[in-house]
Amino acid sequence: MIDLYSWSTPNGRKISIALEELNLGYTLHPVDISKGEQFSAEFLAMNPNNKIPVIRDSDGVDGHPVTLFESGAILVYLADKARRLLPVAGRARYETIQWLMFQMGGVGPMFGQTHHFQRYAAHEKYSLERYTTETHRLYKVLDGQLAKNEFVGGDAYSIADIAIYPWVARFGLHQIDLASVPHVKRWYDTLGERPAVQRGMEVL
Repeated sequence: MIDLYSWSTPNGRKISIALEELNLGYTLHPVDISKGEQFSAEFLAMNPNNKIPVIRDSDGVDGHPVTLFESGAILVYLADKARRLLPVAGRARYETIQWLMFQMGGVGPMFGQTHHFQRYAAHEKYSLERYTTETHRLYKVLDGQLAKNEFVGGDAYSIADIAIYPWVARFGLHQIDLASVPHVKRWYDTLGERPAVQRGMEVL
């Protein structure tokens, strides 16, 4: 059984979506980051970086329990465990991981900064413009990839799609009309119809 320690953020929702898609049984443990629960001694023992999500898998590697933090690492672990949503070898595996890293290194940090300045510091015009401009650039990169492929990593739905979807779901904070990135909109609407995505988004 997998224990999921999470909250209703894009990074948290990546993991609940993946667990639903992979049909892996799990128990949810809400960690209310608005109340600072991520700084508790119990949580820090699992993740010294005090960030959600974290998983504990009692049936881990080689029969031993596994505790993991960092959402990208968790997605790879879960996909490998279920042998789905990430090719086990070859070019397609590395192309999927490439776009997962695009989310981890670009979409997450830049969209997250845009969220912060839109919500809490909109008066800081330089910072807001800087991060919004970069967010829009990343949408264009994503749109270009999806113009050539049905899904982010290629022809198959994968953890790369799962990683990016919850961030795009907050497009209202990004000052972007999805009609301006039509391939992203097509992809976003398609994923939004998946029952597992809907369940994963509604866990918290």
